[in-house]
Amino acid sequence: QVQLVESGGGLVQAGGSLRLSCAASGGTSSVYSIGWFRQAPGKEREFVAAISLSSGATYYTDSVKSRFTISRDNAKNTVYLQMNSLEPEDTAVYYCAARPGWTLSASSTLYLSWGQGTQVTVSS
Repeated sequence: QVQLVESGGGLVQAGGSLRLSCAASGGTSSVYSIGWFRQAPGKEREFVAAISLSSGATYYTDSVKSRFTISRDNAKNTVYLQMNSLEPEDTAVYYCAARPGWTLSASSTLYLSWGQGTQVTVSS
């Protein structure tokens, strides 16, 4: 089973940027797409973005589409989430997750492996 480790979270002022990384190891041949999700205190986990590891096709939730960019470096088994123009509403724990399906999905139930999460805090 693939293991995922997120990094790059932190505290940033509104309007700032952060780049999150999701490093995958073990069983990566069975992973076809990676998704980023986030969970704010008292709220349900929500989809942020996903990427196909083969084609590089991407999929975003509307609220981040013009501000966040998901990318991958297959040689490093790493997926990135570049977050620009951050807003206090982006404050959450960010998780990356892997699934064996080819199609990009916003449904957390379709992702089989999850990282431990990294905290992103945006101050106003």
